[in-house]
Amino acid sequence: MPMQAKGEFEVKRIPQDELEIGEGATVGHSRFEKRFHGPLDATSVVHMLAVMSPMAGSGAYVAMERIIGTLDGRRGSFFAQHNGIMDRGKPSLDLTVVPDTGTDELVGLSGRIAIDIVDGKHFYTFDYDFRD
Repeated sequence: MPMQAKGEFEVKRIPQDELEIGEGATVGHSRFEKRFHGPLDATSVVHMLAVMSPMAGSGAYVAMERIIGTLDGRRGSFFAQHNGIMDRGKPSLDLTVVPDTGTDELVGLSGRIAIDIVDGKHFYTFDYDFRD
């Protein structure tokens, strides 16, 4: 039966050197450190690659995140994959638990995480389940 965890998190961005991606083109690289509060009581490290289009409001990012802590009291870690698109100002984000990366009490974890930013504060809604 699917479950849901909702809470707040803080993010600290640590800029990294841009990465060359052929013919002198570059992609932005950032490291983020997060602290989650609520049913997901955890920390994470994220590495993100991003590119912006010359068209204002368009671009994309991909990222890998390792989250470690407790989810509704179950201790362990897991990886999540981000795929974010900004299409002329219209954002979309697919943030998914990487299958079979849950450890310890989070073995079998699957799900998706939605992120909302309201008045400068970051909130998560984590819809998740456990597979055998």
